[in-house]
Amino acid sequence: MPTISMFYGILVSMFFEDSDRHNLPHIHVRYAGEKASIAIEDGNVLAGSMPPRQLKMVQAWIEIHKDELYADWELAAAGEQPFRIAPLQ
Repeated sequence: MPTISMFYGILVSMFFEDSDRHNLPHIHVRYAGEKASIAIEDGNVLAGSMPPRQLKMVQAWIEIHKDELYADWELAAAGEQPFRIAPLQ
């Protein structure tokens, strides 16, 4: 699962997962032993959990980089390596 960004101890990854569980465009985030899948469209948690403060940071980052995330999703869906995206600053 390629890492596309890291900020404030949060690791953001993406891969295309063809499953009924959550096959809409999403990212995977890890922070201090917590893991979650988060929808690109609205920032909702699809699976797992994340501390509230870190979740808000991830949701803000998604909003800032939504176009880039969708472009990366298309690359990943085509089996290509997604591009890295600037961290939240």
